[in-house]
Amino acid sequence: MVPAQATPEGHADPEAGDGTTPGDAHADATIARLYGEPLLHLPTDLYIPPDALEIFLDAFEGPLDLLLYLIRKQNFNILDIPMAQVTLQYLEYVEQIRKTNLELAAEYLLMAAMLIEIKSRMLLPKRVDTLVEEAEDPRAELVRRLLDYEQIKLAAQQVGALPQLDRDFLRPQLPIEQAPGPILPHVDPHDLQRAWMDVLRRAKLTQHHRIGREELSVREHMSAILRTLQSARFVEFSELFGGQATVPVVVVHFVAMLELAKETLIEITQAEPFAPIYVRLAYSPA
Repeated sequence: MVPAQATPEGHADPEAGDGTTPGDAHADATIARLYGEPLLHLPTDLYIPPDALEIFLDAFEGPLDLLLYLIRKQNFNILDIPMAQVTLQYLEYVEQIRKTNLELAAEYLLMAAMLIEIKSRMLLPKRVDTLVEEAEDPRAELVRRLLDYEQIKLAAQQVGALPQLDRDFLRPQLPIEQAPGPILPHVDPHDLQRAWMDVLRRAKLTQHHRIGREELSVREHMSAILRTLQSARFVEFSELFGGQATVPVVVVHFVAMLELAKETLIEITQAEPFAPIYVRLAYSPA
């Protein structure tokens, strides 16, 4: 339902004789207009919530905040509080909030009882006794609490007045396309192994084989074998091939040994089957 708008009552037509018009009766009975049409009676299905016409008073953070407000508003001396006047104003406010929010009023009612107690103690006659020290002012504890609360409240206001992020200012943010420094990825040992194997695989695909002709002399190898046998009486067969690297060189070295045996310059001996084979210079009688 669109909220109804109240309209002013109709005015008399200055040209009419009796100062009234036929529509004045309807205008007087109209309580509102709905879509431009006069509303003469309240709808039967109109629901008005209980708190629709709630009156919001000044919000306070607690009983001490209300007391401090009443004292400072009327410039009372906080060290000499007029309890009767402050208590009366305090109770008026508590009565207002008690009608709407009983749970909220419970805390304020406790402070009201404390104010009434302080006022009662102040009305009691003072004892005249020189031996007993003068009793403390009943308002002293309340004054101390009010001063502490006021100090904390002022400090909170000063902190709240400081510039705050996302309330008073925003942190500037600029997009950066390139990082200020290179971010090196973490390398796993297995990743490094796979990369190395990939390099070897590609190297084998592009490797070149060069075949060249190597000239080998049987005579030179025959001389090398004779020099080796001159320094030792017996040399095992396999030791004669210890310094040879490639297959062609070994073959030529073996052919050279056979040529020396053919010319009876060396002897190849074996003590028994499967025994080591030895090579020595041939014995020549003097």
